[in-house]
Amino acid sequence: QVQLVESGGGLVQAGGSLRLSCAASGRTLSGYAMGWFRQAPGKEREFVASITSSVRRTYYADSVKGRFTISRDNAKNTVYLQMNSLKPEDTAVYYCAKGASSYSSANPRGYDYWGQGTQVTVSS
Repeated sequence: QVQLVESGGGLVQAGGSLRLSCAASGRTLSGYAMGWFRQAPGKEREFVASITSSVRRTYYADSVKGRFTISRDNAKNTVYLQMNSLKPEDTAVYYCAKGASSYSSANPRGYDYWGQGTQVTVSS
């Protein structure tokens, strides 16, 4: 079993920044891709960013490219999402997820464990 716990969400004004963290326990994350997804009220869960396991190649949704940065610290078993230049449309619950393999995916089906989510609210 893997437990993922997100933190760092909150209320921020448009143009501000937040850094989300996802701490894992129960299994090392080093051999697996990791991803961040988000879900706004009334909308489906959508891909935000992912990072592969070893070479740490990163992928981003077009809507966040250039503003968000995903990173990982395998020694701390933690994944991060640095969010800059936040917009009101970034408001959502953000979830981190453990990939089922070392390969990155934008499809939620490519992930087998999920955190409980952290709320990010961006005011205009």
